[in-house]
Amino acid sequence: MGTPTRSSNTRIGNEMMRLLLTTFAGVVFGIFLGVSFPTLPLTKVNLPSNLFRLIDLTYIEDKYSGFSTQDLLNVLSSLRSCKGRSHRHSDTKIWVPSNPRGAERLPPHIVASESDLYPRRLWGLPREDLIIKPRYLVCFAVGYEQKNNIDAAVKKFSENFSFMLFHYDGRTSEWDDLEWSKGAIHVSTLKQTKWWYAKRFLHPDIVAPYDYIFIWDEDLGLENFDAEEYIKLVRQHGMDISQPGVASNSELSWWMTKRRNDSEVHKETEERPGWCTDPHLPPCAGFVEIMAPVFSREAWRCVWYMIQNDLVHGWGLDLALRKCVEPAHEKIGVVDSQWIVHQTVPSLGNQGQAEKGKAPWEGVRERCKREWTTFKERMAAAEKDYYKAKGIIDPLNSTSH
Repeated sequence: MGTPTRSSNTRIGNEMMRLLLTTFAGVVFGIFLGVSFPTLPLTKVNLPSNLFRLIDLTYIEDKYSGFSTQDLLNVLSSLRSCKGRSHRHSDTKIWVPSNPRGAERLPPHIVASESDLYPRRLWGLPREDLIIKPRYLVCFAVGYEQKNNIDAAVKKFSENFSFMLFHYDGRTSEWDDLEWSKGAIHVSTLKQTKWWYAKRFLHPDIVAPYDYIFIWDEDLGLENFDAEEYIKLVRQHGMDISQPGVASNSELSWWMTKRRNDSEVHKETEERPGWCTDPHLPPCAGFVEIMAPVFSREAWRCVWYMIQNDLVHGWGLDLALRKCVEPAHEKIGVVDSQWIVHQTVPSLGNQGQAEKGKAPWEGVRERCKREWTTFKERMAAAEKDYYKAKGIIDPLNSTSH
């Protein structure tokens, strides 16, 4: 009885030995292939199309009796199709470097890089939302106390103009009784200037549909102003940055802005002695004041980038507007035949805070002056850095001029 047991053990031992030798040989062969072809990509291996027919599916079916031959063929076919889809996916991945930053993964025709300020309905077809698309945008920084004056001013503009009100006193709902106000854009943050609002809500890509953008103070009388006629003259005289001529009961800060009785427009003036080093430079030319400027779409795209986030009053900005158009002494001017009255109402100034025995308006005025100095210093430093990086002699410090 013992002999059969020893024979069986011997046979098992021989099979185990063959299995080990076979496994070892397979490992060695695999290492040899890996060393011989280290850079062989799997995607480049072309297997014969009849490989699946060479597989003994009858044996596999017997081994895994729970699966039919058709089931196994379906699995193998799925594996092959998955491989094809993976390859196609890498070829069709979208990446468009010319798209706006962050939108590179989108197909170009779905990218909406610009917007507008047109209110739209909540129902109906989008293409039927707008009966008319206004071509010009008028922005006022307003407080409730100037409501009647703004109401009178708005009536000087046609349906070609959109309106945007920057409420520095927070009293927005109290304008609802005015019919035009229902279609206006109202933005409200307490105690902020029009330049603070403009920097944050009038990005050039948002106001791109508008040919001209008005950014005006609230204390202006428009009895002698016609907006459509103003636009006509601005186009006719090629002015990308302009303002109406100003009449005032008080002394004007800049003679350039004073309305003339003998011309439609003017683009230069004679200032006080010593104020102008060059007749083509501010404040004798290439200059309008920040009280009531009007910008073309192209000029505003440049000016917006020049507005500093922390310098909210805009002082000094008017003297630098010339950097956004060329030649500035021809592209910037004042429209005399469509003129306004500066009423000199210090309403925003009263939004300041009394400190150290000073009235609210005094603190506001001090900050305005400091911002002017800061803006000039930043502009000078930025230009100096640019010229230095380019290896160019700073024209402002050149002895040849």
